[in-house]
Amino acid sequence: MIEINRGTLDEQIIKILQKTYPITVEELKIKLHLSKQQIIRVLNKLQVRGIVRLDILPDKTYVRLLRHDFSFLAKKRQRKFIKHSKSKTHESKNYEGIMYS
Repeated sequence: MIEINRGTLDEQIIKILQKTYPITVEELKIKLHLSKQQIIRVLNKLQVRGIVRLDILPDKTYVRLLRHDFSFLAKKRQRKFIKHSKSKTHESKNYEGIMYS
Protein backbone atom coordinates (compact mmCIF):
# COMPACT_ATOMS: atom_id res chain seq x y z
CA MET A 1 0.00 0.00 0.00
CA ILE A 2 1.41 3.35 -1.02
CA GLU A 3 0.67 6.25 1.31
CA ILE A 4 0.05 9.64 -0.30
CA ASN A 5 -0.56 12.82 1.68
CA ARG A 6 -3.81 14.65 0.96
CA GLY A 7 -3.65 18.12 -0.47
CA THR A 8 -0.42 17.50 -2.38
CA LEU A 9 0.28 17.68 -6.07
CA ASP A 10 1.01 13.94 -5.99
CA GLU A 11 -2.56 13.26 -4.86
CA GLN A 12 -4.05 15.48 -7.55
CA ILE A 13 -2.05 13.81 -10.32
CA ILE A 14 -2.82 10.28 -9.11
CA LYS A 15 -6.56 11.00 -8.88
CA ILE A 16 -6.57 12.39 -12.42
CA LEU A 17 -4.66 9.34 -13.65
CA GLN A 18 -7.18 7.03 -11.95
CA LYS A 19 -10.05 8.69 -13.82
CA THR A 20 -8.44 9.37 -17.21
CA TYR A 21 -6.31 7.01 -19.29
CA PRO A 22 -4.50 7.62 -21.60
CA ILE A 23 -3.40 11.12 -20.68
CA THR A 24 -0.50 13.24 -21.80
CA VAL A 25 1.67 15.65 -19.86
CA GLU A 26 0.09 18.52 -21.81
CA GLU A 27 -3.40 17.47 -20.70
CA LEU A 28 -2.22 17.28 -17.08
CA LYS A 29 -0.73 20.75 -17.47
CA ILE A 30 -4.08 22.12 -18.63
CA LYS A 31 -6.11 20.36 -15.91
CA LEU A 32 -3.82 21.41 -13.05
CA HIS A 33 -3.00 24.91 -14.35
CA LEU A 34 0.72 24.39 -13.75
CA SER A 35 3.84 24.67 -15.87
CA LYS A 36 5.19 21.70 -17.75
CA GLN A 37 8.41 21.77 -15.69
CA GLN A 38 6.46 21.42 -12.41
CA ILE A 39 4.44 18.50 -13.79
CA ILE A 40 7.56 16.74 -15.12
CA ARG A 41 9.34 17.20 -11.78
CA VAL A 42 6.50 15.55 -9.84
CA LEU A 43 6.07 12.80 -12.45
CA ASN A 44 9.79 11.98 -12.31
CA LYS A 45 9.53 11.70 -8.52
CA LEU A 46 6.53 9.37 -8.88
CA GLN A 47 8.37 7.37 -11.54
CA VAL A 48 11.31 6.79 -9.19
CA ARG A 49 8.85 5.50 -6.56
CA GLY A 50 7.41 3.07 -9.13
CA ILE A 51 3.95 4.66 -9.23
CA VAL A 52 3.87 5.96 -12.82
CA ARG A 53 5.73 5.42 -16.06
CA LEU A 54 6.37 8.03 -18.71
CA ASP A 55 6.03 6.79 -22.28
CA ILE A 56 7.98 9.31 -24.33
CA LEU A 57 7.00 9.56 -28.00
CA PRO A 58 8.41 12.04 -30.55
CA ASP A 59 5.50 14.48 -30.24
CA LYS A 60 3.82 13.56 -26.90
CA THR A 61 4.61 12.10 -23.51
CA TYR A 62 1.99 9.75 -22.10
CA VAL A 63 1.66 9.03 -18.39
CA ARG A 64 0.76 5.51 -17.27
CA LEU A 65 -0.34 4.64 -13.75
CA LEU A 66 1.43 1.43 -12.67
CA ARG A 67 0.04 0.95 -9.16
CA HIS A 68 -3.53 1.15 -7.89
CA ASP A 69 -3.11 0.47 -4.18
CA PHE A 70 -3.10 3.95 -2.69
CA SER A 71 -3.97 5.18 0.76
CA PHE A 72 -4.61 8.91 0.97
CA LEU A 73 -3.67 10.21 4.40
CA ALA A 74 -4.68 13.51 5.95
CA LYS A 75 -1.89 15.73 7.15
CA LYS A 76 -1.47 15.59 10.89
CA ARG A 77 -1.97 18.93 12.54
CA GLN A 78 -0.94 19.84 16.01
CA ARG A 79 -3.50 21.98 17.67
CA LYS A 80 -1.98 24.84 19.55
CA PHE A 81 -2.60 24.71 23.26
CA ILE A 82 -3.93 28.04 24.47
CA LYS A 83 -3.33 28.85 28.09
CA HIS A 84 -5.88 31.22 29.53
CA SER A 85 -4.61 33.45 32.26
CA LYS A 86 -6.71 34.46 35.22
CA SER A 87 -5.68 38.08 35.24
CA LYS A 88 -8.15 40.82 36.02
CA THR A 89 -9.13 42.51 32.81
CA HIS A 90 -12.08 44.38 34.23
CA GLU A 91 -11.85 46.99 36.91
CA SER A 92 -13.95 46.66 40.03
CA LYS A 93 -17.66 47.44 39.85
CA ASN A 94 -17.32 50.14 42.54
CA TYR A 95 -15.34 52.45 40.25
CA GLU A 96 -16.87 55.92 40.20
CA GLY A 97 -14.57 57.64 37.74
CA ILE A 98 -15.32 59.26 34.39
CA MET A 99 -17.12 57.03 31.93
CA TYR A 100 -16.17 57.27 28.30
CA SER A 101 -18.58 56.36 25.55
